[in-house]
Amino acid sequence: MSTHHTTRPEPPAVATRLAPPAAAAFVMAAALGAAATPAVAAGTTGGDWTTYRNARHGYSIAYPTARFTDEPANESEDGRLVVSKDGSTRLLVGAFENADGTTLADYRTYLMQTNYQGAQIDYAPVRDRWFVLSGMREGTMFYERVSFTCGGRLINSWAILYPAGERRAWDPVLERIARTYTPGAGRNGKCE
Repeated sequence: MSTHHTTRPEPPAVATRLAPPAAAAFVMAAALGAAATPAVAAGTTGGDWTTYRNARHGYSIAYPTARFTDEPANESEDGRLVVSKDGSTRLLVGAFENADGTTLADYRTYLMQTNYQGAQIDYAPVRDRWFVLSGMREGTMFYERVSFTCGGRLINSWAILYPAGERRAWDPVLERIARTYTPGAGRNGKCE
C-alpha cells in the first residue's frame, strides 16, 4: 500500500462566526485522517459500484468498488470517508443540520476561506440551493458539491480529492459519481 496521502487544508484554529458544525467537522477530520464513531448507515454493492445511503440524513452516492477499499476509512452517523486502494484519493460525503441558519452564500465563503484559500478554482457554479467548488490546491484536485435542503435546514456535501497527476484517470470517475449523488431530506425524505 502506498504511503502517499493527499493534504487537505487545516481547519481554522480559532472558531469564527461560521465555525463548522459537527458534521462539517467530521468531513474535515475524515480528510485529515482522524477517527470517528461507527456508522448507522446502509450500503449496497451492485455490479462494480457501491451505493451508500445515509440512514440519518437520507443522502446517497455511489462509487466504483474496484477503485476504493471495501470498508470506509472513517464513518459516523453524519458521513463517510472512503479511500482509494492506493491511498491517494479520498471521497467524503456527509450532511448536518444548519442550526445557525447559515446562508448558502456565507457557507460558500466560509469554505473558500478555510478549505480552498489559495486554490486555483476552475469550476464554481452557484444555484439557488447548491454550489460546486472545483479546482487544484497544492497538487491536489478537488471537487466539492454542497446542497441546502429542507428549506436550508440541512446542509449536504460530498467531495473528492485526488492527485493532479492522476486527473485523466479520476475526472471520468468524478463525473459518474456526481450523477449518482442525491442530497438528503432526513430519515423519511420529508424533512421532518
